[in-house]
Amino acid sequence: MALFKKRTAGKPGEWFYCLEHKKVEEGPECPAKNRFGPYGSREEAARALETAKERNLEWETDPRWHDTSGGGTGTGTATGKDEVPD
Repeated sequence: MALFKKRTAGKPGEWFYCLEHKKVEEGPECPAKNRFGPYGSREEAARALETAKERNLEWETDPRWHDTSGGGTGTGTATGKDEVPD
């Protein structure tokens, strides 16, 4: 038996969406690597995958992340410079 039990972080009243079990959980039941959240309500947690999809689409279409100025290919890096293939 382990001397110290590893506990998941979180508080009752926080809602999470478990990616492994595909269900909404109150309080953290599964490891953080397998969940989205916390959310303020059960309904928000139930929409977790839809919310993630919407945010991904916003990011993919955000011109700040796809700067094509300077004659580059639009594949900017974290340094703000376009990479040029060899």
